[in-house]
Amino acid sequence: MAPQSPVGSASSADPDDRSRRYVMRGMVALVVAAAAIPVVAASRPPGADDTVADPRDTPDTFEETYRGRLIRGTWAGTGRAADDAGEWQVTVDGRPLHLMRRADGTYLSMVDHYQSYATPLAAARAAVDELGPKEHLRAMGMSRDEGGRSADGGHRGVHA
Repeated sequence: MAPQSPVGSASSADPDDRSRRYVMRGMVALVVAAAAIPVVAASRPPGADDTVADPRDTPDTFEETYRGRLIRGTWAGTGRAADDAGEWQVTVDGRPLHLMRRADGTYLSMVDHYQSYATPLAAARAAVDELGPKEHLRAMGMSRDEGGRSADGGHRGVHA
């Protein structure tokens, strides 16, 4: 009679059992990876796009109602060249949204300045998302009182 090896040793496992285990591990890994895809996709903000739009390919104006807010944008420049000194004039519900163009060609807004966006429209949508349904942008001139002083603390600067 042949000596028996202890339970759980490598020599006691049937080669078919080992291959079944490998197949099951692979199936579990596949299911876990498939379940993680929607979670990763949902972690990106809506409208985020990694591609940078060429300013010559974008229209001179846009208008869109996004989440109940009217977003309008107009290119204020002499041409469509990337090095043109013009800028986008963007409003949300008629109030100005200040955008800045970064060196890499993306845009960021004063409302959501932690992330850059490929187009002015994408930056405006992100600002609307950040503002929420009840908060609005300041209208032009709302930060000054009748005397021309800043409403948040008066005159600024160095006074000798």
